[in-house]
Amino acid sequence: MKLSVLDAAIVLAYLAGVFVLAQWVSREKAGHAKDAKDYFLAGKALPWWAIGASLIAANISAEQIIGMSGSGYAIGLAIASYEWMAAATLLIVGKWFLPVFLRNGIYTMPQFLEQRYGSRIRTLMAVFWLGLYVFVNLTSILWLGAIAVNQVTGIDQMLALVLIGAFALAYQLYGGLKAVALTDIVQVSLLVLGGLLVVALTLGRIGGDGGMVAGFKSLWAAHPEHFHMILGKDNPFYKDLPGLSVILGGMWIMNISYWGFNQYIIQRALAARNIGEAQKGVLFAALLKLLMPVIVVLPGIAAVVLAPTLAKPDQAYPTMMRLLPTGILGLVFAALVAAIVASLASKINSVATIFTLDFYAKGRNDQDQQKLVRVGRITAIVAVVIGILSAKPLLGSFDQAFQYIQEYTGFFTPGIVVIFMLGLFWKRANEAGALAAAIGSFVLSIVLKLAWPALPFIDRVGLVFLLALALAIGVSLTTKPASEKDIIRTDDIDYRTKGTFNIGAIAVLAILTALYAVFW
Repeated sequence: MKLSVLDAAIVLAYLAGVFVLAQWVSREKAGHAKDAKDYFLAGKALPWWAIGASLIAANISAEQIIGMSGSGYAIGLAIASYEWMAAATLLIVGKWFLPVFLRNGIYTMPQFLEQRYGSRIRTLMAVFWLGLYVFVNLTSILWLGAIAVNQVTGIDQMLALVLIGAFALAYQLYGGLKAVALTDIVQVSLLVLGGLLVVALTLGRIGGDGGMVAGFKSLWAAHPEHFHMILGKDNPFYKDLPGLSVILGGMWIMNISYWGFNQYIIQRALAARNIGEAQKGVLFAALLKLLMPVIVVLPGIAAVVLAPTLAKPDQAYPTMMRLLPTGILGLVFAALVAAIVASLASKINSVATIFTLDFYAKGRNDQDQQKLVRVGRITAIVAVVIGILSAKPLLGSFDQAFQYIQEYTGFFTPGIVVIFMLGLFWKRANEAGALAAAIGSFVLSIVLKLAWPALPFIDRVGLVFLLALALAIGVSLTTKPASEKDIIRTDDIDYRTKGTFNIGAIAVLAILTALYAVFW
């Protein structure tokens, strides 16, 4: 596949436009220099629409678009549980987690851990998150994004990797989170538009004169096995998505960890003007999540009819892009690039935030705001350089890089959820219990993986969560309470939500119920 002159012009216009927009929204009033709150939390002034769009832009990247389309090709609609259950999880985050974080003025997740438990757990988890973001998230987005660019344009993969990293760094380096979040509404709009165009054209080709609706009906009739949300034990992909465990077990733990306690996700909501804007933002993101399977899964299912002999499932989305006419291809490719650079920029900014606020500024009497911003920018540059240099050595030998990400994070996810849930809702939990859960989660995950290899990954996450929870409670009850370290206030928090959030949440849950009922 090669881009025409028109397609290339559209992509270049997008890149120039988003760069200029990022610099424009990042400007400061005359006489005001950026401080740490401006750079890392967008001045705590983000509106709901920027929060919601930025949550989705940070989440959706090459591994989601290409990987989930590939899973749609191989498995079917069942893979959409990752997206649809995320919508329900966001409602939980908005109603019960954000009020605590915003009431206590939290900037980073490690900061919350120190204010709730103590400094040791803050340092441990800050090191973990920096390692995860740089050596897993940054490298995977760079590597998979470069593969996508190479397949569409023919540009050398390593050159594409460097160009992607350099652009994502450059457009957010001056403005920080504000540059990322306030341009993400453009990125998400382009992503949704491009994704819907792929769906419309692929279903239209299947449906012929009957159009999209006829195409969808024909696709469902021809491959009903690809439209089941809950897989039976006889399904060859049951180990990947183990039936009812998907909606009753470990996937909840994975989603709560990702959407509730993940710095590069939750940072957008922490930058809200107030709790009402934050909750409307996560509600907007939940509504967008309902649409995501149409964009990232349905093209893969359509490829079962349009390209039934693919060598690898992950070829499904690029193959569907080859069906697009000139001009539309440029727009859809620009949407794919938008997803890559928006997600990458989010990770870069979060790495800078954690290193600067949880390491550099910790314990320093010198809190020169311009120096903190400068350290954040230097950290961002170093992180991208490390990501570029590490991508091929770490991921070059993996056939499915997405599995690398899931496997690495899955060892820690149960412990993270235990630590934060107890920290938010059980005052007796202490640092010894938190450390036991963090270390125990990693050890138990490895033991179960080696001793019970047939256990589905999602079930292992759920089981380790229960064991780590029991361990944290047991250790907390048998060791001295550390109330002097706990400065998190929850006694004066009102968890009641406004009518807009309540109505929207009911609508999201009703749509989810209908979707699972239809496609069970």
